[in-house]
Amino acid sequence: MPGVDESAVIGIPHPDFGEAVMAVVVPKAGAKLNAEAMIATLKTQIANFKIPKRIEIVADLPRNAMGKVQKNILRQQFAG
Repeated sequence: MPGVDESAVIGIPHPDFGEAVMAVVVPKAGAKLNAEAMIATLKTQIANFKIPKRIEIVADLPRNAMGKVQKNILRQQFAG
């Protein structure tokens, strides 16, 4: 997707379904991203059940010493 540098997809608690899909997105330098516009674009490209229920835009993703994205930290950060 234009303007997206990197992303991570995680499961967050959902009261009815147990878990919901959430995307955490890092924009490219100088790019202005809008979560609602991103969801609208995804609706034209992928199946509805694959579309994240929530998109958060962050400056960077937490990584461990090996450079892997620490999804457990993202889950803790966005669980509420």
